[in-house]
Amino acid sequence: MATKTYKLETLTCPSCMAKIEGALKKTEGIEKSEVLFNSSKAKVTFDESVVNAEDIKDVIERLGYRVLKVK
Repeated sequence: MATKTYKLETLTCPSCMAKIEGALKKTEGIEKSEVLFNSSKAKVTFDESVVNAEDIKDVIERLGYRVLKVK
């Protein structure tokens, strides 16, 4: 398992947070995800044999949110 934190472009509302979290939870290989509205970050724990950090970034960006940094 790996854990990465994705710094997102500023989230403007709690429904943005819920949209991202919902998509991440549906993504195969993601064990846990937490999107923090106030800090505009998503913390994701995932199985690297199923999904990688770039795939997760793509999931977020396909929803229309920009990932500024992955740490």
